Amino acid sequence: MKWHIHAIGRPSLSYARLGIDEYEKRLRRYADVSLDTGLRDAGSETNSRKLLERSEGSLRIALDERGRSWSTEDFARKVDDWRMDGVKRASLLVGGAEGHTEELRKRCDHIVALSSFTLQHELALVVLLEQIYRVHTILRGEPYHR
Repeated sequence: MKWHIHAIGRPSLSYARLGIDEYEKRLRRYADVSLDTGLRDAGSETNSRKLLERSEGSLRIALDERGRSWSTEDFARKVDDWRMDGVKRASLLVGGAEGHTEELRKRCDHIVALSSFTLQHELALVVLLEQIYRVHTILRGEPYHR
């Protein structure tokens, strides 16, 4: 399964960029992951429209503080189910400062909260990539997740 992460805004915080780079590197062993941060924050309406366009034809997961909280184990089970169901592409959508529109949330397959805290998008990307990495180590039976 290919992972496409579409996020509003380019990471500029050096420590977040290091974390993103680290998990992108680790994930190469497990999955095809692309990180699209080429969209400038243009307000929730424009951002949501562009995120929907870029994720067309894939399983859509919006990251939103109003979403459901998944445990890592829940996420791993869902990824395993998606693979068994033949899902080829999953798109994870990270909004800008104003978040996602109701229209985007309606058109997504899942709305997930990474935390009940509101996270700055660069930190959310690090957390998200680490969780995708953790899920793949769980599915392979590796000891990273204890």
